[in-house]
Amino acid sequence: VQLQASGGGLVQAGGSLRLSCAASGRTFSSDAMGWFRQAPGKEREFVAVVSWSGGLTYYADSVKGRFTISRDYAKSTVSLQMRSLKPDDTAVYYCAATPVEYSSGNSYYYPHAYSYWGQGTLVTVSS
Repeated sequence: VQLQASGGGLVQAGGSLRLSCAASGRTFSSDAMGWFRQAPGKEREFVAVVSWSGGLTYYADSVKGRFTISRDYAKSTVSLQMRSLKPDDTAVYYCAATPVEYSSGNSYYYPHAYSYWGQGTLVTVSS
């Protein structure tokens, strides 16, 4: 079971990046897929999640309107399109998956809700 995140890099403030997470080793089509990030010295925080059906998405307030999460079932990938990047977006970004369907969308905001994690990809936004 593996989640492989990629697409991180260095970008200037106001720029864009697209992160991708490839899933392998099991079927993730029935899992909710999320993105978290962790800045140096800070706790891991929720960024976005997409439901197993792709019909529901939730975003942290700090990225709402700038980031878009999507999934491709044929490629077993989940992507995070990031626009209007800010220096505060600098962090290691992790993708995660959970087969649990929570009744409350808020449940997906917590790292302990997820069973599978990728290794992370570094995003650095310069001012």
